[in-house]
Amino acid sequence: MTLKLRSFGTSDRGLIRSGNQDALYSGTWLVAVADGMGGMAAGDLASAIAIDSIAPLDVETPEDALVAALQRGIQVTSTRIRQAVSEDPERQGMGTTLTALLFARTGSCLALAHVGDSRAYLFREGVLKQITRDDTFVQMLVDQGVITPDQASSHPRRAVVTQALQGDDVSPSYSTMVPWAGDRWLLCSDGLSNVVRADTLAEVLAGYPDRAACARKLIDLALHAGGPDNVTVIVADIVEE
Repeated sequence: MTLKLRSFGTSDRGLIRSGNQDALYSGTWLVAVADGMGGMAAGDLASAIAIDSIAPLDVETPEDALVAALQRGIQVTSTRIRQAVSEDPERQGMGTTLTALLFARTGSCLALAHVGDSRAYLFREGVLKQITRDDTFVQMLVDQGVITPDQASSHPRRAVVTQALQGDDVSPSYSTMVPWAGDRWLLCSDGLSNVVRADTLAEVLAGYPDRAACARKLIDLALHAGGPDNVTVIVADIVEE
C-alpha cells in the first residue's frame, strides 16, 4: 500500500469584499493557497501569479528534491511579480501570501513552503496542530511576550503581514515531514483562521469525513462569523491506496 494525497479546495469572496483576491491549487501532488494584497486588481494578479508559478510542481517528485522544487516555484513567483510591477508602476506594493504542500512520489515525505499569514494545519489522531507560523506583526508581539495568543486574535493590526511575495528578497520557511495514513491537512487563508476558532476547526475536520463537505462547512462557518474577508480552504487527506 502506498500513501497518496487526495484533496478538495474551494473559495468564497465573503460577505464584505467586492471581489476575491485569494487563489488556490488542489492537485495530485501539490496543494497551495495564496492571498493577494495591494489593491483589488493587483491583489488578484499577485495571487494568480503565485498559483500559476507553483502549479507546474504538481508532478511526481523525489523526496530529496521537494524543498528545492518549492524554492524554485517561489523564485519564479517573485520574478514574475517584479516583472508585473515594472510593467505598471501602479502595481507597486502588490504581493501575496503563499502556503504550499508538495507530496513525494513515494508517499514517504512531504514538504511545506510558507510566507505570509495563510496557514497549514495538521489534524493527526484527533489533535489539530498549526504547522506554519504567521509572518505578522501580532505574531511578533506574541513571540516577544507583549501580548497573548488570545489577544492577538482580536488585535486591530492582526492583518499586518511582515513579509509576503512582492518581488523583493524574502525568507520563506521550508519544512519536511513524514506523512501518516489518516493525516488530514487544512490549508486556508486568514479569512477562515481569523474568524473561526481552532477548536471549531478541529471539530469540523473530525466530523466531516468527506473532503468537499468538510471544506464547504468551514466556508459556511466563516460566512456565519461575518465573512469579513475572502475565505479559501483546502482539505487534503493522506490515504492508503
